[in-house]
Amino acid sequence: MKPVLFVIGTEWIIVLVVAAILLLFGGTKLPQLARALGQSKKAFKEGIDEGERDASGSKLDSVDDEKLFEEARRRAQQIRSEESKKIEQ
Repeated sequence: MKPVLFVIGTEWIIVLVVAAILLLFGGTKLPQLARALGQSKKAFKEGIDEGERDASGSKLDSVDDEKLFEEARRRAQQIRSEESKKIEQ
């Protein structure tokens, strides 16, 4: 036994969904709903584009790794020497 949705064709399912939407919201609300949906889609795309622009212009791209490692080594050596001086005293 097949479910009812598979017995009727895909075209009829689309027609039934559109009819249900018209009955629920009415003809006057549909343009407002479509406009709100379009504005939401536009705002979503703008947000994604802004996020991509922020990610592509990241400040971390311009950091020189070797200089960063050298600075970390220098600071670690400085801390070790300060700790050894404290131990000697």
